[in-house]
Amino acid sequence: MLPAALRDAALAALVAGALALPMLGFRLVDSASGLTLAGRFDLVAWAAGLVFCGRLLIRLLPPLPAFPALPARLGDLRLKAGWAMAAIALILPFLPFADRNLVDKATMVLIYVMLGWGLNIVVGLAGLLDLGFVAFYAVGAYSYALLSQTFGLSFWVCLPLAGVLSAGFGLALGFPVLRLRGDYLAIVTLGFGEIIRVILQNWQDVTGGPNGISGIERPSLFGLSFKAAAPEGRQTFAEFFGLDYSADHRVIFLYFLILALALATNLFTLRIRRLPVGRAWEALRDDEIACRSLGINPTTVKLSAFALGAMFAGFAGSFFATRQGFISPESFTFIESAVILAIVVLGGMGSQIGIVLAALLLVGLPEWFRELQQYRMLAFGGAMVLIMLWKPSGLLSHREPTIRLGNAP
Repeated sequence: MLPAALRDAALAALVAGALALPMLGFRLVDSASGLTLAGRFDLVAWAAGLVFCGRLLIRLLPPLPAFPALPARLGDLRLKAGWAMAAIALILPFLPFADRNLVDKATMVLIYVMLGWGLNIVVGLAGLLDLGFVAFYAVGAYSYALLSQTFGLSFWVCLPLAGVLSAGFGLALGFPVLRLRGDYLAIVTLGFGEIIRVILQNWQDVTGGPNGISGIERPSLFGLSFKAAAPEGRQTFAEFFGLDYSADHRVIFLYFLILALALATNLFTLRIRRLPVGRAWEALRDDEIACRSLGINPTTVKLSAFALGAMFAGFAGSFFATRQGFISPESFTFIESAVILAIVVLGGMGSQIGIVLAALLLVGLPEWFRELQQYRMLAFGGAMVLIMLWKPSGLLSHREPTIRLGNAP
């Protein structure tokens, strides 16, 4: 047994070393003669050694016990966990260890939580694989930026308009793909996302092209500006409450703004799942033929899922634009759609709390490893691999039924 385990571990180490050589074995360094290629073969040796030890332990140690089966009803536990997470989110900016960097990273995570909850309507509830969800995110961001700069509208007026415009694009995508499902639907939605990105890239007269749109208006709190000096006839937030000016006020306000938008998305989704349209989504996901036999119109069901999911993506996009103050097509590439879809799948299809946990791992963890630069994406990939090995069906794959019949368990 030991010789076979050693041979298997040596083979795994050889493969790991061959893969690590081009990624870790060389780097460009500045020198007097310009850029030169330097070797880092010690890192390759470390990578191969770690894989050798890990593979050997896997072969020699007994298999890990499987996760215990979860009880059939976890409604109370999930409710308590949800309230606890909401309470932590509410007091996060006021905790002793919370600084501007932490609040800013938490804001970014909440954006992806909101996007995950929006895509969960399409993928998790309706069972429609969408790889172009970032297109609706981009429509919301550019809608807010263009409406704000062209017509001078405030954030609170542009926010619902951005959601409506994104929902309209969701309907425009839904109509041509009504007869598609599975991989074919994924390919079409992927193409739709790329079409939107190319339009944003090339329609320079409207979108600014590769240069994007800058100077986007920031939101205010009932007319109170978060700037150091307010425009004529207006007060600043600090002046109104008698506080010393601090740039942290705007960061905390944006955090609570996206928190409110995300919680509203969650409450809406939880409520609509119990309504006939929500149950129709789940029926369509489980069996479209049975769905038709019950008299449910799949066309209406699919379009409603696309439109509502796109609407929440538009809300998140408008917030992203006002938070950044600058948007460009580079912020809405396919990798963003892939990350959002990974959050939904790894969190557990249809699980609201699972999406929050997956967003913390897939977005929050790489943000914490940002200082490691080239190793940041390595940490991202490592987290995804660990989740797929330990919980292949998602972090919280079990979900309470939307409705029970009689005394069914």
